Amino acid sequence: MAEKPTPNSEDIDRCIADGPQSTLERMLLEAFLEGKGYTMESIKNLPEEQVQQLLKEACTYVSMKLAEVESKAQFRREIHYE
Repeated sequence: MAEKPTPNSEDIDRCIADGPQSTLERMLLEAFLEGKGYTMESIKNLPEEQVQQLLKEACTYVSMKLAEVESKAQFRREIHYE
C-alpha cells in the first residue's frame, strides 16, 4: 500500500508570496485554518483532496483580506493627501 502524500511547505506556501506582506499572509492563512478547526500541522493528517480544498479556500480568503487591507490603506492615503 502506497503512503499517502502529505502537504509539504511548498504546498502550504503556494499562496503565500515572498515579500513585505508574507508575514501578514501567513497570519491570515493560520487564522483561516484555525477558524476551520485546523492548524498548519494538523492538515498534514487529512486526505489530500481535503487539504487541497482547504488550501484553495485559504488562498482565496487571504487574497480577499489582503485586497481589503490594501484598499483601506489606499483610501486613507487619498483622504489625507487630498
